[in-house]
Amino acid sequence: MSATLKGIRVLELAQIMAGPTCGLLLADLGAEVIKIEKTPFGDDTRNFLPPEINGESAAFMMMNRNKKGIALNLKDKDGIEIFKRMIKNSDVVLENFRKGTLDKLGVGYEVISKINPKLILCEISGYGRTGPYADKGGFDLVAQGMSGLMSITGESKEKPPMKVGAPITDITAGLLAASGILAAIIHRNKTGEGQKVDTSLFEAGIVHTYWQSAIAGATGESPGPLGSAHPLTAPYQAFKTKDKWITIGASNQNTWLKLIKAIDREDLQQNEKFSSNLNRKKNLTELVEILTTVLSKKTSSEWLKIFDDNGFPCGPINSITEMFKDPQTIDRQMIVEVDNKKAGKSKAVGMPIKFSKSNTEKSKGAPNLGEHTKEIMINFGYKEKEIEDFYSRKIIL
Repeated sequence: MSATLKGIRVLELAQIMAGPTCGLLLADLGAEVIKIEKTPFGDDTRNFLPPEINGESAAFMMMNRNKKGIALNLKDKDGIEIFKRMIKNSDVVLENFRKGTLDKLGVGYEVISKINPKLILCEISGYGRTGPYADKGGFDLVAQGMSGLMSITGESKEKPPMKVGAPITDITAGLLAASGILAAIIHRNKTGEGQKVDTSLFEAGIVHTYWQSAIAGATGESPGPLGSAHPLTAPYQAFKTKDKWITIGASNQNTWLKLIKAIDREDLQQNEKFSSNLNRKKNLTELVEILTTVLSKKTSSEWLKIFDDNGFPCGPINSITEMFKDPQTIDRQMIVEVDNKKAGKSKAVGMPIKFSKSNTEKSKGAPNLGEHTKEIMINFGYKEKEIEDFYSRKIIL
């Protein structure tokens, strides 16, 4: 079986994280993703150093595997003409510029949709292409703050605001964009029409507040940070054992009963303070003290075995390198090794979706700046002499 998106060509004008996340997922699904980088330095992530592997940015290589690379000067009219030719035989253009940038370059949606009416333009921005903030630039940190995420992350309202450790709005915006593109492809298959897909970091942050938005919508009050605890169920958080921290997930009455059986404290169910989820939430501080006292008597590995034997949801708190070595990570091929022309071998996060019938693309390393420029130009019908002229005038690299 071929990969699901085999035959779909994506022109990725995006850089850094949100757009490249989208392009990465589409490439893993089999699309031909051509990364169009600015001249002369390329995607800004190439300069996110350290860390580096033989001079190549580890961050860039992480986000851009399985893509072909061309370096193109879109500030030159000949560069724009090359881009227009590429549009004729492509399915998707993916960009994360400020609003109006493509229009200023002469390749806004009104122009490119006439060149190729079936084209899908996906725009990822800070706040979306409409609304009072449409002209503002966006960053993950700012989006986390404005979406409410930072108000619910951290230990308590008395502590300084804290962002989620990963750039979660960037990554989620990329995943939302990929979903939107797939939906637009299905629409095109039915109607023959292309269209615009528009999502943002701001909206990506908001979708992570489902539980807290449910609380705010019902009560009119904004919930605050709870550390690792859950806003609706208890006990559902990290606990310190004799040596390390672990997570336990008593998210309903059934798992609560499994927990107290595993720790030999079934008497807690007879205490009205802890007999229901509602009561456990009301008396969480006292419950945490009781559970911490019990859990401090054994090591994490001892408790994890006991909980696993009792069918109770639990887990260690892994570092990133520990996650790399986890047998489930290895079995699901979530950390893969890829080859890069200059850097050699590097680690990459693998494809997070598995299929029973469709294939996904075998992972290839991220392109060096302009690595596939000549190949791509030939594929779009340019002759050797034309290509050499473009090289000499620095229209391409």
